Formats: sequence, C-alpha cells, structure tokens
Amino acid sequence: MSSPSTFNGWLGHDPSSAKGSMRWQSFTPKTFTENDIDIKISHCGICGSDIHTLRSGWGPTHYPVCVGHEIVGHVVRIGDAMKDKFQLGDRVGVGAQALSCLKPDCEECSTGNESYCSRMTGTYNGKYADGSWSKGGYADYVRVHGHFAIKIPKALKSEDAAPMMCGGITVWSPLKNNGCGPGKRVGIVGVGGLGHFGVMFAKALGADKVVAISRSRGKEADARKMGADDFIATAEDEKWERKHSRSLDLIVSTVSSPDMPLNSYLRLLRAKGTFIQVGAPEDTLPGLSAFSLIAKGCKVGGSSIGSPHEIEEMLQFVAEKDIKPWVEVRSMKTANQSIVDMEDGKARYRYVLANESANQAKL
Repeated sequence: MSSPSTFNGWLGHDPSSAKGSMRWQSFTPKTFTENDIDIKISHCGICGSDIHTLRSGWGPTHYPVCVGHEIVGHVVRIGDAMKDKFQLGDRVGVGAQALSCLKPDCEECSTGNESYCSRMTGTYNGKYADGSWSKGGYADYVRVHGHFAIKIPKALKSEDAAPMMCGGITVWSPLKNNGCGPGKRVGIVGVGGLGHFGVMFAKALGADKVVAISRSRGKEADARKMGADDFIATAEDEKWERKHSRSLDLIVSTVSSPDMPLNSYLRLLRAKGTFIQVGAPEDTLPGLSAFSLIAKGCKVGGSSIGSPHEIEEMLQFVAEKDIKPWVEVRSMKTANQSIVDMEDGKARYRYVLANESANQAKL
C-alpha cells in the first residue's frame, strides 16, 4: 500500500461552487511528517459546514477548497511517530479537526479538549504552519495528523460511521457533557442531519423523555421512529411554548437559522435547565430577554464538535447499542448534485459519498 504524491478531489473555486460547480482536479497535500498518516477514502459524509464553507458563508474561504470532514477510509501510509498506533489497512475515521498544538502546557490539549485549542486546524480550509491549506474528504485520499484519526469498530459499517465523525459527535458531546440520561427530559431542536442523531443518542442514553422540535409536522413520524416520545411543531402548534412550559431539563439546538424563536425555546426549560446551541448560522442569533435566564436560573451555552477521545467513546457506544443512522449512500461522482440536494433539504437524513474504486479494492 502507498499513497500518490498528488491527490484528487472536488475543488470549489469561488462561492458559486455551493450551487454545484465544484471541479474534480488534482492537488498537492501538505508536506508529510512523522506524525501524519495518509488515508484512502472510501466514504465521506456531506455536512452543512461544507456548504457554508463553499459559499464563504462563515467568512472568506481560501479557494480552491476541498470540503468534507466526515471521512472513513483505510490507512495507506504511516509516519514513523504513528507506527505504534496504526497498521497499514486499518479502517479509520477523521472528523472536523486535523490538528491542534498538542503542547503539554496547552490548557485545552492537555485536558482532552483539543477541539477548543486556539490553534485548532480544520480538516479543510485550515492553514498549517508551513503555509499550506488543509484539504478534506471529497477526494480519493486525505493526509492528517494521526492523533485525529480514530479506528472504526468492526461492528460499524463505513457508511454509518462517516456522518458520525462530525454530525454525530456534534450532538453527542453536549448531550454527554450536560448529563443526558435517566432522570433527564431532553429536547432536540431541528430534525435534520444533526438532529436525527440527537434524538437517537438521547433515547439510547436513557433520557426519561425525548422531545423533537421542528417547524412543521412533516418529520414527526420519522422522529418517533428514531425514538422521540413527543413532538412540537413550532409553526403549527398553537401556544406551544405555553403548553410545554417548564417541561425540559436540556435542549440541544441543531438549527442554523438566525430567526429561531430563542426566547420561546427557553420557556420550555425547567428551573436550572440548560440550552446548548450547536447549529452555526451565518448571521447572529436573536436577542434574548435577561428574565428568560434569571427567572429560572437557566444557562445558555454552545458546543463545538468533540475531541478524539469523545469520538472514540461515541463510536463504541453506537456499536454496543446497535444505533443505525438514517443515511443515503451516493457515488462520489454525484458530489455536485448531492450538495444541491442537501441545501434543498432533501436528505433523509445524511448523504454519504462513496468512492467506488476504494470500496472495490481489497485493502
């Protein structure tokens, strides 16, 4: 096994690439170091972050960019410092982070919070110290620091594991870190790629009650199949915030709309409840009343992806509980159409791109 000197992938050259104008081209990856591994990609999930980045929605993107940070594949090259951790052919996953400083005096890295390191480098559109830019998983290969690659449990299919590397961990981390489990009543805002993981995880973690919250009832049947005990349709249910007032201990919001009814969501919290935002709008969040917090002593916070050890914990949990994400596998060749369909809300509930050549090879 080996990797080529140049990789190939779908490159976006300007904001119009988010509308399906990426081009399959070759590119040179970052310089290989003793800490790196090369992965032959078999699957890559499509994340909303990909579209935000392609269109420069969160700020100027460095073009050309190859997006994709829900990566699964097989190790084909190993740096000397990583030979005790990996063997050629290992099946691994990579999420939204490709590097952090990893210094022992870093408060975040030294405590297992690498995703919050101030020198965090994203799996794509991130700048390395040598001046090169990270390229993601809409490609045939990816090169990353081995610390941020996680072995995939044998019980998990690659197409199921891929969307967990970002979509799954983004909700797993705040659920675990905010006490989701027996004795807790949990709400998940948004029944999409992230939200469907949130519903399944909250149920599997043993929450007393799981409530899916969406604008309409179009996804209610699906949400209940995923494990939701109740459903709130904010655009259809009259006085929903009053009816369900003080009913939830924890709310995780996965939506990326800046016009969310934030104050109404906070009415759903019980005393000392917690609201965690994980969706990232391209605009600011709406304002909120101080009394929404003071009157019940509730907290509002945020959460960003998760550390390598959290991803490993999540994958083991999913394997043990036999949790099956709702995915649609599409050919890597369809990347342009697939991001358009994703933006149009057609995914039910995560698209995963598959490299036919990699999946046919006997690695």
